Amino acid sequence: MADLFTILAVSAGAVLFLAGTLGLLRFPDTLTRLHALTKVDNLGLGLVVLGLLPQLGWLAAAKMLAVWLLVQLSGAVVTQILARSVRGEGES
Repeated sequence: MADLFTILAVSAGAVLFLAGTLGLLRFPDTLTRLHALTKVDNLGLGLVVLGLLPQLGWLAAAKMLAVWLLVQLSGAVVTQILARSVRGEGES
């Protein structure tokens, strides 16, 4: 049962990564591209981590959760910096 959950969650995360990549390629301006990447990729990584948790020991699971939280924090900070620089330059 844990293996099935892992397969489903990791597959759903991979699909979300693909959707984020398509959004990056298809959206017209920088701000909508940033929005697509931050929302979809954070959820995709969360599903991948959630799917791998049943396969890991508690120490490895804690490390995976810490990595996911750090990626969320760094993604939010970098997105804010990029969005402010784009808005400051007047580029859209």
